[in-house]
Amino acid sequence: MDKKAVDLVIMDMRGISSFTDFFIICSGTSDRHAQGIADSVETEMKKEGISPLGIEGFTEGKWVLLDYEDVVVHVFYNPIREFYDLERLWADAPQIELET
Repeated sequence: MDKKAVDLVIMDMRGISSFTDFFIICSGTSDRHAQGIADSVETEMKKEGISPLGIEGFTEGKWVLLDYEDVVVHVFYNPIREFYDLERLWADAPQIELET
């Protein structure tokens, strides 16, 4: 996510969710920033030969969801992320520590 995504979180959904193994959640500082992040994710995945099953919300850029089946990427405009608070909603899912 080379578009400077903010507050990146990876959640291990295995054993908690029947529809995916991982959530990747991040924020952009504006709707255009969120769109840029989502576009970058899609571009990089396509380079690896991986296409999404679906993309929702790209036009608005408030909450872009990229569904890669085993991994679902959520790119939020930050106020929308705070409102939906997926980290609290799925609090039982362990978060994977990122190496810095």
